Amino acid sequence: MRADCHMHMVLDGVEWKSAIARHSGEPDEAFIRKTLGIYRDLGYTYLRDGGDRWGVGAKARELAPDYGITYRTPLAPLCKAGHYGSFIGTAYENLKEYAALVVKTRESGGDFIKIMISGLMDFDRFGVLTQPGLAPKEIRELIHIAHQEGMAVMAHANGAQTVLAAAEAGVDSVEHGAYLNEDALHAMKENGTVWVPTVSTVGNLRGKGRFSETDVEKILKSALANVAAFHKMGGLIAAGTDAGAWAVPHGSTTEEGYLAEAGVDESALTCGLSAIQAKF
Repeated sequence: MRADCHMHMVLDGVEWKSAIARHSGEPDEAFIRKTLGIYRDLGYTYLRDGGDRWGVGAKARELAPDYGITYRTPLAPLCKAGHYGSFIGTAYENLKEYAALVVKTRESGGDFIKIMISGLMDFDRFGVLTQPGLAPKEIRELIHIAHQEGMAVMAHANGAQTVLAAAEAGVDSVEHGAYLNEDALHAMKENGTVWVPTVSTVGNLRGKGRFSETDVEKILKSALANVAAFHKMGGLIAAGTDAGAWAVPHGSTTEEGYLAEAGVDESALTCGLSAIQAKF
């Protein structure tokens, strides 16, 4: 069974603005069917979408059974106003607004809640994020509110303190997870958090000339070292490419290779996938 536990149907791996514009009136069914066909032909039977606010993932979920694919989507990701994520998700100003969005997502048929709690990696500066993470207390509240509504939580999270706070609050999965330390890794392990490291978003940048090659190599080395350490301590790891991100086309087969380089074998990925399917 092949699976991609983190992808974005709304994006195309080339240019995010034009990709989103494709669906500005309504989800482009022809594009979605073509993309689902790519996954089907490669043997994928499970896809977990990272969400969008235009209904593209929801449309893909509707069509996916025609392709023998189980598809999960949070509908729109939820992000704090003024913080990373507004380009693709729905923003909230305060916890009251967030709680209302969680209820709306559940009532609208979202399979889980996705929260955006940090920025991205700055691929030209090793160790630097585009934005720091939210305060630990706020992260705990976001996860608690979603869990109270019976919803699993996927967290876009980078940085050791951000991931530590999310894991200690019982987040169900951490996506990306750049620049972690031993405390964050142990917290994920002890709390049963599934880590989807999306190494392809870094490794696939090599040789493209868009970012500093030196810094990209350092980021990749750091990511693989943390994946290896987490695997060694028995943590749950699932394969997700972040397909749709720049240089990561739909149907990309690079992720399992990167994870294998870190020592993560097929049996470990099967365990991680089983945990994802049980939670989401």
